[in-house]
Amino acid sequence: MGDDAFETIVADHHAEIHRYIARVTARASEADDLSQETFLRAYRAYRALAPGANVRAWLFAIATNLCKNHFRAEGRRRRAHATVKLAGPRIEHDGPDGEAVFAEASARIDGIVTTLPLRQRLAFTMRKIHDLDYGAIGQSLGCSPDSARAHVFQALKKIRRGLDALAIPHTEPER
Repeated sequence: MGDDAFETIVADHHAEIHRYIARVTARASEADDLSQETFLRAYRAYRALAPGANVRAWLFAIATNLCKNHFRAEGRRRRAHATVKLAGPRIEHDGPDGEAVFAEASARIDGIVTTLPLRQRLAFTMRKIHDLDYGAIGQSLGCSPDSARAHVFQALKKIRRGLDALAIPHTEPER
């Protein structure tokens, strides 16, 4: 496996890994640095990668470990928790009321995701934003696929519980 093959891996996966890290850290400069570090570490370890290995899951595992280490270091320095910005999908809103409801729901979801324990937050982001399967999530988090599924389930349960308190009015489209 040569440098050309690794360049192909970078071309195929860099944007997705960067988006994942950006959502987890919520800071563009940190996402840039951690993304570069992810691919630097991947390059150093690439020759030892087993043929036929799941490269995508391997890269997510490296990125996840770097994010965990980053959060630990940040916690020691600042005693603050990292935040996650969950980018909501772009949808059409029915006027100002629909936009206000969407903005409120998005803010509520962002706030809830920020409070999730790190493993649940990472598992949720990998599953619901990046559509990784539970095997890949488990590999990235260093746990079984069943544990990864449980982390996502617990995250969704907490998000739903938080959203239950949000009263969303039903609006009628103007005619």
